[in-house]
Amino acid sequence: MGRPEVIAGTPICRRTAFILDKFLANQREIQRAYPGCGLVLATEEPDFVAELEEQIKLHHLRGDAITFELLKPEYARSRVWAIAGGREAIRQYTLSEGAEYLLSVDSDMTYEPSIISVLKEKIEGVDAVFSGYQSRYWDDWVLGGGCFMLNRQTLSKITFRCFEFKNGRVIYEDELLDMDLFACRARVKKGIFASNRHYIESGQYYAIEPQPMGWFRILTNHPLVKYLLVSLGVLMKYNIARRLRYWSKLSFGHRR
Repeated sequence: MGRPEVIAGTPICRRTAFILDKFLANQREIQRAYPGCGLVLATEEPDFVAELEEQIKLHHLRGDAITFELLKPEYARSRVWAIAGGREAIRQYTLSEGAEYLLSVDSDMTYEPSIISVLKEKIEGVDAVFSGYQSRYWDDWVLGGGCFMLNRQTLSKITFRCFEFKNGRVIYEDELLDMDLFACRARVKKGIFASNRHYIESGQYYAIEPQPMGWFRILTNHPLVKYLLVSLGVLMKYNIARRLRYWSKLSFGHRR
């Protein structure tokens, strides 16, 4: 088989690999539904690579495990550095493999087998598409790094990065992605387009099905609004976008 059209990629470490069998079995379903897909697992733990490669073979997947150097300031404590570093290694891998699309997935999630076909339909006419999923940390769903697709042209214009300030506050890699997509004039579409499960532990998960977004969520996820909120947060060293989510929960409860 030639080069993959789509690379599905996720950062992973031993701590976050608690549903590895479920995740890889699901990736096998995805590859069966869309044979032009490959998988890459990026870890900052070099001694984990051989184990991941063996698991990829056991699940009969087309895929690779790669390692990357974790670079961060001495004061940094957040796990977000590993996530951003992993996504950046995956971005570079996807470009080097000649794939047309990157499908960003998380190792604690499973997806409907037709996820690639669904998102490829949605990305027609745009450069990036995000599909929502239930957060493990918020009693609400989010549009973040756990389920999005970028085309090759857009991948070549951005890098995955994060900020952790000396005050301990963090701006996450998917929030900076929103800012960078707007800055490079990428066309972005967001919604809940595909079903998925976000696992809390091996036998417990949050499930979500395709559904429309409410007006408040549409407004707060508008590319210009996200750009302004994240940019201002970087200047103030305070995650305004995440605080807005908290305020909206207090004001609107569970309204979508």
